[in-house]
Amino acid sequence: MAVISTPAERRQLVQQLPALRADDSMRIQRFLDAIWAENGLARATLDSYRRDLEGLARWLDGREGGLAGVERAGLFDYLAWRTRHGWSPRSNARLLSALRAFFADGVRRGERSEDPGALLDPPKLPRLLPKALAESQIDALLAAPDVGSPLGLRDRAMLELMYAAGLRVSELVLLPATAVNLRQGVLRVTGKGSKERLVPLGEESQHWLERYLQHSRPQLVGKGRVQALADG
Repeated sequence: MAVISTPAERRQLVQQLPALRADDSMRIQRFLDAIWAENGLARATLDSYRRDLEGLARWLDGREGGLAGVERAGLFDYLAWRTRHGWSPRSNARLLSALRAFFADGVRRGERSEDPGALLDPPKLPRLLPKALAESQIDALLAAPDVGSPLGLRDRAMLELMYAAGLRVSELVLLPATAVNLRQGVLRVTGKGSKERLVPLGEESQHWLERYLQHSRPQLVGKGRVQALADG
């Protein structure tokens, strides 16, 4: 359970750690100079690596030989300390990335026989939920196509259909023209796992579908045998 959760409290906690030891500071700077020369990393990435490595070094304060001698158990204890005090999984995953780069450099230099962070599993990151569009953004999106052209009328009808029926883009692209029943005002959708569902169209989407099917689709399809509703 986290005992500290706010960013301000975590910054204060870091400020209370012992000062960075000179030998650890030298190793961090040498590592940063090396990866900058080899990979040309951005300044923001180098600064992030420096903060993460200095945080570990200050927390160790020379225990286990500091950065030069710390082993897997010490790294695990540090990650547990950070987790307990409210650092997020994403922040700890970034820390592990910095540690692995640092210790890999030590292995290349012959200063360490192995990377102590190699067997540490990265924390599971939470899945980010998709952001919903605001109503004004939806209105702007629906109004964007030029409905005076056949392609614009098709795009408006497809956008209205996606919005009203809650379709995925993949479902819309594969939707056959026969899936639309304008007389009953429903749409037959085949989703994941080949599961079918009936979706009511709604007045607005039905209005634009009727216009598209009557005026735009015949011009776009011509005499070809096009099966998908959105083709044209």
